[in-house]
Amino acid sequence: MTSSGKIELMAPAGNFESLQAALDNGADSVYFGVEQLNMRARASINFTIADLPEIAKRCKKNGVRTYLTLNTIIYDHDLSLIKTLLDAAKAARLTAVIAMDQAVIAYARQIGMEVHISTQINITNIETVKFYALFADTMVMSRELSLRQVKKITSDIEKEQIKGPSGSLVEVEIFGHGALCMAVSGKCYLSLHSHNSSANRGACKQNCRKKYTVIDQETGFEIELDNEYMMSPKDLCTVDFLDQVIDTGVKVLKIEGRGRAPEYVATVVKTYREAIDAYYEGTYCEEKVEQWMLELAKVYNRGFWSGYYLGQKLGEWSNTDGSQATQKKVYIGKGEHYFAKAKIAEFKIEAYDLNLGDKILVTGPTTGAKEFQLSEMLVNDQALTTAKKGDSCTIPVPFRVRPSDKLYKIVTS
Repeated sequence: MTSSGKIELMAPAGNFESLQAALDNGADSVYFGVEQLNMRARASINFTIADLPEIAKRCKKNGVRTYLTLNTIIYDHDLSLIKTLLDAAKAARLTAVIAMDQAVIAYARQIGMEVHISTQINITNIETVKFYALFADTMVMSRELSLRQVKKITSDIEKEQIKGPSGSLVEVEIFGHGALCMAVSGKCYLSLHSHNSSANRGACKQNCRKKYTVIDQETGFEIELDNEYMMSPKDLCTVDFLDQVIDTGVKVLKIEGRGRAPEYVATVVKTYREAIDAYYEGTYCEEKVEQWMLELAKVYNRGFWSGYYLGQKLGEWSNTDGSQATQKKVYIGKGEHYFAKAKIAEFKIEAYDLNLGDKILVTGPTTGAKEFQLSEMLVNDQALTTAKKGDSCTIPVPFRVRPSDKLYKIVTS
């Protein structure tokens, strides 16, 4: 829990763009993977050991906690890398490591680094909490628990005064938003069997997200399914019952999405930040929930459901391939120069047309993800309403734009 007494909002960071987006939009903590020993090892975006000092520096400046995910199955040949990663995390003064393998837990404790237990451990009862309290201060509960079950665990922690190595009461963390997997707390072997690519080593091929038909092998009869995506759950969303989530006594709310784009991180973190603050201010209400749901629907999602928190026995399944986002981004060009005194950015248009009135997005490793409405611009030093491929375009922006930044426009999907 944060120093303000509010539930901690934890954001995913797959690269520096997403990290900055999380910092800019009110995250209390961020979690991220380094190299290959994390559950998003096959993502095209991952930090390196060399990035750790910069991550720590940015987060410290913003008063944001830093969590290294080192939560895959570990083999003997990984042990030296584990020590290298944890030593580097300790040297960079990261807050904690999120772990599931006892080798990681043991070495982190040996060097005096705070441990958080990953959902992969599958904690479902108070006795398991007691056991891991010997090693960890924060524990992510199994994703299959209901809010009533979570509340029972947090109440028992308080009642029995179960403390972690820090001497403080164990904090319970749960997932609040993002992709859900058909497997129990993410432990799945489909990808390993079909592609020799283990989900438990961060290399999931997402078999569950594909279309399937069922065929009777004796007769060849094909069974008609109501939904071809019968193993692809909708995404978790708790913003519409966030009051009930906070009332369980959980201390940390985690947003899934280390493989997602920076604008996803920006939108989801901003939305949950507003919702959490509204709860504590006493202004959380149905009207606000409706607006928050519309905002969340704009970015990547497979449709939303409440997971197992409200007691459903069966999942709700997505009926389409990929995202159901109501908006998408279209690449327009890249940053060329920023005139700091005038607060004007120059962009090179490399793709589609850009028009006055367009909603635009600028992303970059230091910029994060920033959206705004295009109200004025100069095209090749002339006041025009449209910029085309090859044009140089200058736009007033209240933040610094860098040559590595990309310019998009946001359009209806």
